[in-house]
Amino acid sequence: MMSPLDTQHRNPEDALDTLIVPRARDLGGFHVRRALPSARRQMVGPFIFLDQMGPAQFDPGHGIDVRPHPHIGLSTVTYLYQGSILHADSLGTVQDINPGEVNWMTAGRGITHSERTRPALRDSGFALSGFQTWVALPEQHEDMAPDFEHHKRQALPLIEGEGKQVRLILGELYGARAPAKLSSPLFYADADIGAGQSLPLDQRHMDRAVFVVSGTITLGKDTFESGQLLVLRPGDALSLTATRDARVLLLGGDPLEGPRHIWWNFVSSSLEKLEHAKHQWQQEDWEQGQFTLPPSDNAEHIALPAN
Repeated sequence: MMSPLDTQHRNPEDALDTLIVPRARDLGGFHVRRALPSARRQMVGPFIFLDQMGPAQFDPGHGIDVRPHPHIGLSTVTYLYQGSILHADSLGTVQDINPGEVNWMTAGRGITHSERTRPALRDSGFALSGFQTWVALPEQHEDMAPDFEHHKRQALPLIEGEGKQVRLILGELYGARAPAKLSSPLFYADADIGAGQSLPLDQRHMDRAVFVVSGTITLGKDTFESGQLLVLRPGDALSLTATRDARVLLLGGDPLEGPRHIWWNFVSSSLEKLEHAKHQWQQEDWEQGQFTLPPSDNAEHIALPAN
């Protein structure tokens, strides 16, 4: 039986809509490359934030300490290739995130979380690489109750074809469905393509993008290297070809009702909701306010930025 990964498409020459080269930031010896939002594109489907973390090597005694901070109006997904992160949130969740697992946190009207390195891993030193992504919620779900899901690697569908495989992180793709509950139609997948092999791309969603994690791919007559985000034209039947072994992220979905406002860690269709969230975090009313701190990590938090 033919795999859905083995379909071949003849690409039009103008298949690429936008090419984004992420901007890099140094977070104290730890590099993050932000592809979304960019000056050229705010969102791809509902995906409004895409950060590549590392690869980085932490020496013994060093690690990640992202203190408790708030979110509204979005869901976050952390997907690692190397290392481990300890997640704690205001729902009372305490969860290790390991390679190939999905940490799916929905902020809705408001959630607070932290990201740390466990002491044993910090003491030994470790490598870390992966992606953090934000998905903006549709207007009707922006004020939903916060929620959290964690799915092990074994729970994620794996679709295989000749010389390639795709692990589905979120949504539906190639006839498979990932387990996380979604608020809008989207797909997010981690794909390995062997040298000389081609991977067909889903046509059902208006917005589609490919992030080249490693290796080299071609689309039509053009060649793309690692660290580039390719936003594709809607509707075209397209295939990627790896000129050498490649790893790519596939993401996209249906556009939301309109653009979103972004300020710090807040995403909303409403400026009023953003201003309210700012005020609530600044008030630090953890008993009666919009936000509470994680019960397991409430000794400190990140203050509201000045700008």
